[in-house]
Amino acid sequence: MKHLFKAVIASFLAIFLTASFVAPPAKTIMTGADQTSTYLPYLKGKRVGMLVNQTSIIGKSHCVDSLVKLGVTITKIFGPEHGFRGNASNGAKVSDSSDPKTGIPVISLYGKNRKPTKEHLADVDVMIFDVQDVGARFYTYINTLSHVMESCAENGKELVILDRPNPHGFCVDGPILEPHLKSGIGMFPIPITHGMTIGEFAQMINGEGWLPNKMQCKLKIIKVANYTHAMPYVLPVPPSPNLNTQQSIMLYPSICLFEGTILSQGRGTYMPFTVLGAPALKGKYSFTFKPVSIQGMSETPLHQDQECYGLDLRKFDANTFVKSKKLNLKWLFETYAAYPYKDKFFDMSQSKQMGNFDKLAGTENLKKQIIAGTSEEEIRKSWEPGLSNYKKMREKYLLYP
Repeated sequence: MKHLFKAVIASFLAIFLTASFVAPPAKTIMTGADQTSTYLPYLKGKRVGMLVNQTSIIGKSHCVDSLVKLGVTITKIFGPEHGFRGNASNGAKVSDSSDPKTGIPVISLYGKNRKPTKEHLADVDVMIFDVQDVGARFYTYINTLSHVMESCAENGKELVILDRPNPHGFCVDGPILEPHLKSGIGMFPIPITHGMTIGEFAQMINGEGWLPNKMQCKLKIIKVANYTHAMPYVLPVPPSPNLNTQQSIMLYPSICLFEGTILSQGRGTYMPFTVLGAPALKGKYSFTFKPVSIQGMSETPLHQDQECYGLDLRKFDANTFVKSKKLNLKWLFETYAAYPYKDKFFDMSQSKQMGNFDKLAGTENLKKQIIAGTSEEEIRKSWEPGLSNYKKMREKYLLYP
């Protein structure tokens, strides 16, 4: 009996010690929007305006539909690039309308207006911003955030941000935008991947005085629960028509630079931002694709109806970015070296669809360095001390470890 008792105790201790050192299961990430019990009491009795698009979901339902059912009085919907339902092509102007499901007026902030006007906000007590960002400087939703903050500050409206994870929250990399290259694809002195959520970035806009006349927007941020910047995050809804897979989202910060080159990034195919190529690379690569006009994605893509030869990155291991925490510059080196007409590689006159490489990069140096054959190590050194200074500044505004 005594031996049996000892055996039972030993077994119990073994189980206890084993259990004590097993890591607890990871908690599920909860977006700000999903935490309705946190912010619904605050919205009670208020007239609400909402900057939302197709990524603005609560569970599996659109945020607007869900909040209307929960009794929230929504008086205005504001839509960013790609529109309220996310079905407009990149850069396409979007007109004002009304939501056929709820009848709520929809004001486009990617048409004649870039920010809500005083008249738009006349029947709004509080604004909500709930849009999934992808964490790249040239992705326009942070610009829209700034415009909305400016309008709220001018008109004395509070902005409630329902925060969402940044799929590139682990990566802070790239040259800092030089002031003279400020444009619609880069408004702020930040690197290509800024490593912040929308809520954190809003705090940086306020804290660094980036609104006109250093105005301050009153913010209320509903934080993402159980989130850290190191956590992987698979977006439940495509953030825009040409970022239609998780792979395209992970490749986007590195591949978008090619919008300032003669190479197609797959616009006009159903695999955008996962392939690179051009007709002139025939004989250099065996992989081919043909861009065509696709309504709602790209109506007049670069190299339309032409066979393009180049790189198939659909199976590239995106965990490489997580491990290195760096943009991939090798594809630029490789394709520039392979392209037979060097003077045409960055020539924007080749197509109205091509972007400005310098504005995308945020510096005139990167193009010069690629042409000169500068090593990646030297290129990265040239991003300092700006990149390190930005990282220190960023720390002041982080809401998540």
